[in-house]
Amino acid sequence: MSKFRTVEISNPAFEQQHLRFLTVKTASLKGRGDICIFVPPGITDLSDLPVCILLHGVYGSAWSWAFCAGIHLRAKEMMERKEIKPMLIAMPSDGLWGDGSAYLPHHQLDFEKWIATDVPEVLIESFPQVSEKSPFFIAGLSMGGFGALRIGAKYNERFKAMAGHSSITMLEQMKLFVEEDLQGYTQNDPTSENVLDTMLKYKDRLPPFRFDCGNTDLLIADNRLLHQQLQENNIPHLYEEFEGGHEWPYWEKHVIRTLQFFDAQMV
Repeated sequence: MSKFRTVEISNPAFEQQHLRFLTVKTASLKGRGDICIFVPPGITDLSDLPVCILLHGVYGSAWSWAFCAGIHLRAKEMMERKEIKPMLIAMPSDGLWGDGSAYLPHHQLDFEKWIATDVPEVLIESFPQVSEKSPFFIAGLSMGGFGALRIGAKYNERFKAMAGHSSITMLEQMKLFVEEDLQGYTQNDPTSENVLDTMLKYKDRLPPFRFDCGNTDLLIADNRLLHQQLQENNIPHLYEEFEGGHEWPYWEKHVIRTLQFFDAQMV
């Protein structure tokens, strides 16, 4: 029996480029949430299929990673060349609150639970190749990087590894992007407003993680500071910098490193 009142999934007969769309009604959102899913060819007989959850940034939605970065095309090429193992790539919306939900609970809606619990559960229900034994990974860009690093750290029993690109590292940085009053995002537990504080809270249980940032990105100083603070607190991680700014060409290029990183965790 489904944990959700309704789940609508697109007909594979009409799919383009192996992208499937799923809409699920969830109590976390008090409404419906969308997920765009890359379903690689040739997985029919597979079991315990790995799942990579990719979170978008402000202003975007479930379509962003596929139609701004072509992640499904790059992933398919990598799988065909056997550079990475087959994996489902699930790209959920953030809940579509304001300019961005920050993947936090607020305004009587739980955007964190939507990602950490509902998305994995509906994928397990909807795809026979995905199970509770499937390794789940989580990554994101900008606001999605904030969500991925924080949620991955907090729900470490669910996620095998995590990653962020050009990540917001503290909630206060959301004011660079959104028009909504940041007081509306305030958490009962201030730890949830800061990636470092969240990682310190779960320091002994953190999954492997990487993050990167462009050297002309408006968040570069914040990412460098997080890297320094993680080093000072002896938290193992991989941090890299590359040419580029807060832009899709950067994320399109470097998300490949995250897929490779996740694949390496399955050895």
